Amino acid sequence: MKSYFYFLLFSSCLAWAQTPLARLEASPRHHEWVTVDQTTQAKAFLVYPEVADKKPVVLLIHENRGLNDWARSMADQIAEMGYIALAPDFLSGKAPNGGGTTDFENSDAARTAIYNLEPNEIQQILDKTVEYAKKIPASNKKVVVIGFCWGGSQSFQFATQTTAIETAIVCYGTGPKNSSDYTDIEIPIYGFYGGNDQRVNATLAMSQEAMKQNDQIFEPVIYEGAGHGFFRAGEEENASEANKKARAEGIKRLKEILSGI
Repeated sequence: MKSYFYFLLFSSCLAWAQTPLARLEASPRHHEWVTVDQTTQAKAFLVYPEVADKKPVVLLIHENRGLNDWARSMADQIAEMGYIALAPDFLSGKAPNGGGTTDFENSDAARTAIYNLEPNEIQQILDKTVEYAKKIPASNKKVVVIGFCWGGSQSFQFATQTTAIETAIVCYGTGPKNSSDYTDIEIPIYGFYGGNDQRVNATLAMSQEAMKQNDQIFEPVIYEGAGHGFFRAGEEENASEANKKARAEGIKRLKEILSGI
């Protein structure tokens, strides 16, 4: 009976240890909050890798749930790969008490606020975050943008608005709806998509054709059987095998892409 009790206790602790918050608390890397835009007072979560040389900055755009524990844990995982991670909270100042993502009543309220953001607000925060990233003393002045879900769409959109980044990585996000918006893209775009995500995947053909017409690099990969949000869902305790596999393969590909920056 006693051994069974310890087994349950160990199993419970192991499950807890896999939560995003637990991962953040156990991380050996330096975390801090910074203000990336003095005008809007937009905050960002900054994580430094344990390396000796100057490194690129990976600007992480969160899902439509805001800059929650999972988004911050993903930033920490990117820093673990050897890159500076900088994740702005697009809900900075948007909570009822003037706070950010964590100050909303729940994720539904945060999601509502996300979709109330104006395009110019989003671009301003991204522009200011890139500016901040290039001024980090430990940075080599190169910036990559990666976004997930809502953030994936914003990553694709930002590629049409800036020449200050090296590449855009789109994780199950849609591209611009108008083909004319693609003409200004000057960087390669890498896409990660779940096979069971028809809402997003139905838009891929148009994006591929628009990029092809402009002789631009767009490399989408569809992970068979995976659903929308597999980078997050694939590490949950009850994750499907398809989501686990897609996440593992996606992480491997992400490392390869970043290593070429």
